[in-house]
Amino acid sequence: MGILSIQNACKTYSGGFEALKGANLEIEEGEIIALLGPNGAGKTTLISTICGVSSLTSGKIIVDGLDIATEYRKVRAMIGLVPQEIALEPFETVINSVRFSRGLFGKRKNEAYLDKVLQTLSLLDKKNSKIMTLSGGMKRRVLIAKALAHEPRVLFLDEPTAGVDVELRKDMWNTVANLKKQGVTIILTTHYIEEAEAIADRIAVINSGEILLVEDKEALMARMGQKKIRIDLDRNCSEIPPKLDQYELALSDDGMSLTYTYDSALDRTGITGLLNDLRTSGLNMRDVQTQQSSLEDIFVGLVQERAP
Repeated sequence: MGILSIQNACKTYSGGFEALKGANLEIEEGEIIALLGPNGAGKTTLISTICGVSSLTSGKIIVDGLDIATEYRKVRAMIGLVPQEIALEPFETVINSVRFSRGLFGKRKNEAYLDKVLQTLSLLDKKNSKIMTLSGGMKRRVLIAKALAHEPRVLFLDEPTAGVDVELRKDMWNTVANLKKQGVTIILTTHYIEEAEAIADRIAVINSGEILLVEDKEALMARMGQKKIRIDLDRNCSEIPPKLDQYELALSDDGMSLTYTYDSALDRTGITGLLNDLRTSGLNMRDVQTQQSSLEDIFVGLVQERAP
């Protein structure tokens, strides 16, 4: 069993809406796992139940061997949560804000630890600055510092880069990578596919309250990622010659290119045969381009496949 075990988690609200339908997830210590899913998929509900904000209708959540239903206080002390919304006291200093969060969990003073957290988040030079003087990116890092103040084992980041520009987003990715080096287990919810692709070790896809799959990021892309080859023609083609039917080609709207989709993991991709048959069918090739499927293509395909 890993640091976090979600076992057949179900959550039904009073109106009968099922937000979670038997979700199962095992998370190992020290990994970064990205929880991907469209709006209403159940991401926030899952986080709320793990953090004890909301209780399960049935099922179990175990953190480091402790059941959250019976050991709530101990479990909550092991978890840090960084919410989407930036809600900070503007007139408070960075260090006092972080000290306050540590005090909420009854932890003894440890200025050396708090300084280390601020240093990891590139905030040490802003230690005595008021929150109101900080940029949006710095305020988001203060939220992470507050979540880490009580020395949690598991950190939840709920849409950590929502609304920030590309430069700040990459800066946040570096911050998360540094936290992993410190041994923190990180569960990240995100709408940005490239975010999961950039920093996660594993990807969990959730939709309609169910976790569709959990897999190593690289293995997922290798297993499900397809490659496409686009063949640009030297003249317009009104229809695909019958000789090429076996390749299931897609003809562009302007008739100037053909797209062939294949599995790069197979020993025989069929590309050599396609190019030979292309010549004998009377079509002349002007250019060839290949494209690897992105994680977004895989994600969209999975959600559509499971849609009712």
